[in-house]
Amino acid sequence: MASYWISFILLLILSFSSLAFQSPIHHRTNDLQARQTSLRHISNQSTALMMGRNRGLETRSESATPLEGGMILYVKAGPDGPSSIGDCPFAHSVRLVLEEKKLDYQVQPATAESKPQWLVDHYSGKLPALRHRKDAYVESAVMCDYVDFFFPEPPLKSSQTALQEQAEAVVEGFFPALAKYFKHTPDGDTADKELETILVEQLTKLEDHLTEHNPYLVGDQVTVVDLNLAPKLYHMTVGLDAFKSGSTSVDIPKQYPRLQAYMDLLFARESFQTTVYSPETVVWGWTNARQ
Repeated sequence: MASYWISFILLLILSFSSLAFQSPIHHRTNDLQARQTSLRHISNQSTALMMGRNRGLETRSESATPLEGGMILYVKAGPDGPSSIGDCPFAHSVRLVLEEKKLDYQVQPATAESKPQWLVDHYSGKLPALRHRKDAYVESAVMCDYVDFFFPEPPLKSSQTALQEQAEAVVEGFFPALAKYFKHTPDGDTADKELETILVEQLTKLEDHLTEHNPYLVGDQVTVVDLNLAPKLYHMTVGLDAFKSGSTSVDIPKQYPRLQAYMDLLFARESFQTTVYSPETVVWGWTNARQ
């Protein structure tokens, strides 16, 4: 009986700690792992979440799973303002996860002027942001984890935990290297070549990994790692041609055939075809970043 009340009190503390400023939107932590770790300590037998002590959040009753519907993804607006979706690869990765899960959601492009007040007040206006009824999350990785955890079919995390962690480490440095390279001007100078060398190192890591593990980064199963990387690879293909074609020595099809095959596979997925934005939108975004 004592353990029941201890667990019940822990649940109440957890619930009240998620509220902020009397907002109608529940102010959730951006660290979903910390939230999951806290929940793992609550007994299966004495909480409404009904979580198994031995398997943590992996076992739960239907009542613990948020209902489908009521999802709004706020994203950076495109060149035509609030009527168009921008080029953000992080927002794109969240859309890929939602599409793979076959979930209903609404995309709401937002400018600095059109962001909802709760997003400005409680999340510093950060985009992308996912609102699911009264819950709200920022940071794309947190959003992807949230969706994959509470809507587990199809699973987007591999049971090969070590291999998935290895894949995450392989891709970690890619986009920072790409962004620094694309933002640099003038193209082709000494500093530009140094940044290109750093990007080549990241591309070589991807090629080597895909040579051993394919067709996806964790083998036969597409995972959140692939869906996070796909939009960034798309930016690379567009940006190399738009900004670096006269100065770069990078030739993906010739130098990185495994990576090219991987990109072809990702870009052909229905989720990608449904959500991809035009090359012109990518060029618009990077043109602004290069100024």
